[in-house]
Amino acid sequence: MKLALNGATTMRADLATDLQAAKAAGFDYVEIWAAKLRDFLEERSTTELKDLFAESGLQPLSINSIEHISFRDARAYESIKNECEELSSIAAAVGCPCIVVVPGPLPKGGASRESVISESVRVLTELCEISAAHGVSLAFEFLGQPDCSVPTLDLAAEIAREVNRKDLGLVIDSFHFYAGNSSLEMIEALDPDLIQIFHINDAEDRPRDQLEDRHRLLPGLGILPLRQMISMFRKIGYDKVASVEIFRPEYWERDPFALARDAHAATTRVLAEAE
Repeated sequence: MKLALNGATTMRADLATDLQAAKAAGFDYVEIWAAKLRDFLEERSTTELKDLFAESGLQPLSINSIEHISFRDARAYESIKNECEELSSIAAAVGCPCIVVVPGPLPKGGASRESVISESVRVLTELCEISAAHGVSLAFEFLGQPDCSVPTLDLAAEIAREVNRKDLGLVIDSFHFYAGNSSLEMIEALDPDLIQIFHINDAEDRPRDQLEDRHRLLPGLGILPLRQMISMFRKIGYDKVASVEIFRPEYWERDPFALARDAHAATTRVLAEAE
């Protein structure tokens, strides 16, 4: 697999520094953190960002992300659609192929599986229409949290198949895969073309229901079944990109160049061990 650095991993570095650190460490792609993108564009242009990517030899993998797209009231959903339009336009201008989108929490009182599928399909179809007008696709990322409306890979895959668009795929994040009790059999059942991004990370040894983003670790330093996941990806024919996404505050205090080097080395080692 080729490797990407997600801007969340180096959260306190700016976007230009992310590109420099990713290039120095040997990454192939950068996932653009949306807040860093907006900060960049306050002072500079999309043309300058596209030029920075070209000069670095890196490619943009995604803009990450539009949050809580489903089960929103009318005003909030209108804001989501406007954000999709804004980011799709920017993505097209800088040559970024997709935007990551994240489901909302379950509404108060809960929701049936059927209503979650119906709501998710409706929203994703409408947002895909917006992004497709710019030649940009969407990557749908389930979250393995008890209050998330789409906490497992099989449910996310069912939704994506129901939407049935070539410009919609899935993000599989190893942390959320584990925390939400998704299984290797769920990967085995997938069409590999449905997978757009593999977010790779590890996690501390804690009960699944106690895991939070801050407990993420570099690949190979925790208890997630990364090697088994990678082997299953290869079994079904997915071998595109592994993107390091780690929300660990103590990592954010580190020099981003050193952190990027360690992230690249750790991920390369885990990928080799899975072969």
